[in-house]
Amino acid sequence: MTTVTQSLHREHEISGWPQPGSVLELFKPVTWFPPMWAFACGAISAGAGGVVGWATVAWGVVVAGPLVCASSQAVNDWFDRHVDALNEPDRPIPSGRIPGRWGLGLAVFWTLVSLVAGLALGTWGFIATALALVMAWGYSAPPMRFKQNGWIGNLAVGLSYEGLAWVTGAAVMLGGRLPAWPILVVALLYSLGAHGIMTLNDFKSLKGDLHLGVGSLPAKLGPARAAQVAAWVMTVPQLGVIALLFAWNQPLFAAAVGALLAVQVAMMGRLLRRPDEARALWYSALGVPVYVTGMMITAFALRGGIPQ
Repeated sequence: MTTVTQSLHREHEISGWPQPGSVLELFKPVTWFPPMWAFACGAISAGAGGVVGWATVAWGVVVAGPLVCASSQAVNDWFDRHVDALNEPDRPIPSGRIPGRWGLGLAVFWTLVSLVAGLALGTWGFIATALALVMAWGYSAPPMRFKQNGWIGNLAVGLSYEGLAWVTGAAVMLGGRLPAWPILVVALLYSLGAHGIMTLNDFKSLKGDLHLGVGSLPAKLGPARAAQVAAWVMTVPQLGVIALLFAWNQPLFAAAVGALLAVQVAMMGRLLRRPDEARALWYSALGVPVYVTGMMITAFALRGGIPQ
């Protein structure tokens, strides 16, 4: 009996209540950081003109991470349960620790909780929350299932986790107003860079993606070309941010982001010399924190005032 078939049998045969620890594992707290960080960056970038208190911003961080992002992880794990049975059979759903259809029920319930929580963020905050949830379901669930195409799926995640969260943080800080164009441009650039981060994340599921026909970039292009694409996609938007900071008369901030990019480029060289799962995970663990540090530096540059 194959691993996938065994997983299907568990899904129908195991009943009962999931353990709280398994539910928390399903929600993957380690993945909450990117949207929470991006939301905080957005709030800081608009802070000089902020009209709401930091308690509202803190609630927005909660909505972005433990609610919306956790919902997206539950949705993804439910619709990827057969892929996970090949790649990571010990995860909560394929292992049976989240029995029956509890995975789907938790995904739906936490989505509704996230929508209600988004109401406290004002009109734009609620719209952004709803849009992020739509993208989360569209990424994983049929018939859209954006992740079937690595180009589209990674873009959807980057826009949701980084750009939308950044713009929402700024808009909430501004009392619901649309942020100025420099904030929108920077949020878009860092979203595009996150496309490369998602490509590296897909290396860990290469075996299952090839077996089940999921079109992640490592599966479509092969590990070597996918790593090259990821490196360029992460680098070019940051060069754009650096150029904008210089144009906006922020040379010290531009230099700081440039120094962080230089560190990433050195690490990319090591990745490209052996583009496999181990090196992709290594870069994700060490290179991505350098990337997001540049985001926060840029947020403080925007907070200092940019020509409109």
